[in-house]
Amino acid sequence: MTRVLELIVALIIVALVGVVVGVAMPGSGHVERSLVVGKDIRQVYDVLDNFRRFPEYGVLRSYDPKIQYTFSGKAYGPGSELSWASENAKVGSGKLTIATAQPDSFKIDPNTKDAEIVWNVDNDWRGEDKHFTLDLERQGRSGKLTKITWSYDVVYGLNLINRYSNMYIHGDPDSFVQYSLNSLQNTLASVPNVDYSGLTPYIVQTKPTPVLLVSTSSPRKDGLAGLDEVTAGAEQQIQAAAKKLGVNVNGPRILFTTNYGDQNYTFDVAMPIDATSLTVAGQSVTLTAPTQPPLASAAPATSSTAAAPASTEDTSTPGGHDRYGRLILDSNVRATLAFGGPALMGPWSGTAAGVPQTRDMLKAYASTHGYKFDENVMTGRLYDILAQPEVKDAGGNITTYARFDVYLPITDGADGAALPQQTPEQEAGIKQPTLDANGNIVSGTSAPASASTSAAPASSSTAAAPAAASTTK
Repeated sequence: MTRVLELIVALIIVALVGVVVGVAMPGSGHVERSLVVGKDIRQVYDVLDNFRRFPEYGVLRSYDPKIQYTFSGKAYGPGSELSWASENAKVGSGKLTIATAQPDSFKIDPNTKDAEIVWNVDNDWRGEDKHFTLDLERQGRSGKLTKITWSYDVVYGLNLINRYSNMYIHGDPDSFVQYSLNSLQNTLASVPNVDYSGLTPYIVQTKPTPVLLVSTSSPRKDGLAGLDEVTAGAEQQIQAAAKKLGVNVNGPRILFTTNYGDQNYTFDVAMPIDATSLTVAGQSVTLTAPTQPPLASAAPATSSTAAAPASTEDTSTPGGHDRYGRLILDSNVRATLAFGGPALMGPWSGTAAGVPQTRDMLKAYASTHGYKFDENVMTGRLYDILAQPEVKDAGGNITTYARFDVYLPITDGADGAALPQQTPEQEAGIKQPTLDANGNIVSGTSAPASASTSAAPASSSTAAAPAAASTTK
């Protein structure tokens, strides 16, 4: 009996000690890790202000490659949600929700010094009010570096078991932060290092449009003059083919970029027509969208690999189809259905030298917002539409800028991330810049200045063109 009493007393003492130690334990927990990346704060913010790229850099997939993600709530900012489910006990199930994000992404400019995004955490980790805080701080002499501080905070309250779990906060929570932060650096490295803060891109739904086109190229060393000459020659061939077919060109010219190389710019010049069926070689042919040859689609996508031009096609059979399924009209001119589907559109007003910069901005913006694109396939190529030609005076000086609408075809993201209907700028009601007849800004914000447009008149050097409704019909 004495031994039993001694055992009971010992257990009581241990319990009391456990209670006392538990009460003395911290009522909250905190861990953080920091990393400096070579990206502007706006780009880092945009990646973290939505969950569309989280499956790439979150540590969970390394624990379970079969993990299932579900996106819900808003597409960006507070209210955006990401849930996961896994049969792996280490991963389990849970949810992240963006609680706050300050400031709004489109309010971040070169003068913004810091920003903060908070994700609420709902999983089986012990405690209450669990959340990640992602603090961003602009650094570097030129302000092009960003310090990311990723922290985890939890409240244990009076629950003694939860308080004891603080001893293990450097386990799963800490490793989640550390490994995800390291992977985030790799994800950010894939984003083109381009400042797009002055651009106002929209997601637009384009409609299939019948076009005639000519595949061509222009040496980069020839500059805008060479580009204009080659484009004008292609337009003449298209006009002649349209006249022969008895159809009308009913819209502005379009350039589809195949490869903007260091030596040559390879592209298609296209013009919309008013017929979806053409009579060629005595047969009526209904135009269809181009397709990607199996061999080309199987090749790995790289920045230097682009959809091949028409040089490998059988150009000897009018009425036949080339390797992309486009109708052959003669040795140079093809007919097909262009566009169709969602695209990220950014306007530019200036000389054509500013269009490549706008293309790069769109690709960077799509990358940070998780919009999937593949410019290396025929249907994913970037294209620009000349919404308004430039105007020159008798002396050859530009008096009114040309207006270009630049498009990047986009699709749903990975892991079932459906493409949003609008960009954050659209949701906020920010208007794309528009110009009056004299090329002056009358609404919206200004586009980023480009050194390549120095030859254009200063009155509209930073203006961007509006989306023309006729370009997507």
